[in-house]
Amino acid sequence: MSTAERPDKLTVGRLGEDAAAAYYEQQGYAVVGKNLRFSHRELDLVLENEASIVFAEVKTRRQTFGEPSPFGRPAMAVGREKKRNTVLAAEAYLRAHPTKKQPRIDVVEVYIAYRGSTPVVQDVVCIRNAFGK
Repeated sequence: MSTAERPDKLTVGRLGEDAAAAYYEQQGYAVVGKNLRFSHRELDLVLENEASIVFAEVKTRRQTFGEPSPFGRPAMAVGREKKRNTVLAAEAYLRAHPTKKQPRIDVVEVYIAYRGSTPVVQDVVCIRNAFGK
């Protein structure tokens, strides 16, 4: 399949975010925001349950069966600058929406494969408290 036949990066990214949101909903979280902007910073997903508020950075990549990706795991794409921007955006969100809930930042890896030109979610891997110690 040529790259011209594949959906654009934004479409694949939205598919990954929707898959991540569905994953959290299955875990009892409610989605309270998607693609929220604070200046030039963005939060992919903001989710809550009774005790926690989660800021999720979603990375979607094509899964190649039997071969390691030349780009590594999707979470490897979250570098120092992205971490810093995610933390600053989460802090801005919490200033605008104060809560007593425990905040956490997760990175969610969404793996897709193509059936023809259609991307299909194969797996969702959540790295809880990805920026924690």
